[in-house]
Amino acid sequence: MIRKVLVANRGEIALRIMRACREIGVATVAVHSTADADALHVKFADESVCVGPQLAAHSYLNVSRIVSAAEITGADAIHPGYGFLAENAEFAEIVQACDMTWIGPSPAIIRSMGDKNTARQTAMAAGVPVVPGSDGLLATADEAARVAAGMGYPVMVKATAGGGGKGMRPAHNEEELRMAFVTASAEAEAAFKNGALYLEKLVERPRHVEFQVLGDQYGNVVHLGERDCSVQRRHQKLIEEAPSPAVTPDLRARMGGAAIKLCKAVNYTSAGTVEFLLAANGDFYFMEMNTRIQVEHPVTEMVTGIDLVKQQILIAGGAALELNQDQLQLRGHAIECRINAEDPARNFAPCPGRILAFHPPGGPGVRLDTHIYTDYVVGPHYDSLLAKLICHGKDRDEALARMRRALSEMVIEGIPTVIPFHLQVLDDPVFRRGEATTHYLEDRMGDLREAMAGTQA
Repeated sequence: MIRKVLVANRGEIALRIMRACREIGVATVAVHSTADADALHVKFADESVCVGPQLAAHSYLNVSRIVSAAEITGADAIHPGYGFLAENAEFAEIVQACDMTWIGPSPAIIRSMGDKNTARQTAMAAGVPVVPGSDGLLATADEAARVAAGMGYPVMVKATAGGGGKGMRPAHNEEELRMAFVTASAEAEAAFKNGALYLEKLVERPRHVEFQVLGDQYGNVVHLGERDCSVQRRHQKLIEEAPSPAVTPDLRARMGGAAIKLCKAVNYTSAGTVEFLLAANGDFYFMEMNTRIQVEHPVTEMVTGIDLVKQQILIAGGAALELNQDQLQLRGHAIECRINAEDPARNFAPCPGRILAFHPPGGPGVRLDTHIYTDYVVGPHYDSLLAKLICHGKDRDEALARMRRALSEMVIEGIPTVIPFHLQVLDDPVFRRGEATTHYLEDRMGDLREAMAGTQA
């Protein structure tokens, strides 16, 4: 059994993990930078350790300091949350080498699924459909051009490492491809120290649909349904919902079955997410796998009633899954809006500053995961996520109505946020009909900005 967990993260996800720990009687240790000395996750934890200055590279990404913090506090497990070191296989190996439990999949799985090209090859071997593309990595733009000529345009240049949309560029002809190859490689090298690229056929105007999975150490794997994450900007998700308006029970069974097949092929343990592109004709293709808890995991929790973070901790401690696929049922509909300190009128530019007033929404079916409070200072050093607002209803219409009401109640003064943007999206007929694709903002942002400007005038 795990006795004490060090949470190697900050913000709302650190609080979320600590709440799960507290419910099952597990002590917690917070780590923090000097900038986060007064953060809620520090106050909420049983113990806390400062691991460095405000820059993440010297604090939240400093492996030796985080491991030392675990050792001096007697923590016997580390939960990485999402971002930072969550998908760092070397960190996971060091944790295990220090005789601590890593709350997540094994380092080998993180490596195999974290490298997109390797994950693609694994999916193909498991019989999971993938987007047509290159056989492995491409060394030069000339090689990419030859592959694209045989495949046909448009294509997508993709980095094999990392995520968050970095190292991805579409190309509709050879000239665009050569430029995309250079820029994508440079971006991936700067972000992930790995500029290797491969090529895929571009699936135009797909939906982004992902399946939540859980696997234990005894070969049991289940999926907990899908989330639709199509509303995104620069490949960063803004709104997620479960279930997807586009997924039928038959399609759910086929996509969920493919996700489980992939997990069993790699002996997956812990929580994870298998991401697919869903084409307009109903064809789906494996895109990537995230070997960690997702930002948007609460929508799945709301429709299944299963605490995913608690399951991660129990699985890491050696517990077997106490549920099977037949027992899992989706109840109602849930929607999550990410509340970021960004200005949608200025292309979602980050907006650090002090929060002068904060009022959280409430009422039936409303959940708010956040770490902010009045006088909290949003710094420029970390992610701009302030909160996740999740609303659940008996169906999509009720979930939308509750989300609109909750957004209207929510007050964050002192800095711009994306709340006005979310309100306009909820009123947009394309979104209300459940027809948003990954090109939704590209198609609709002009109208949304105009509507926001009219509201503020």
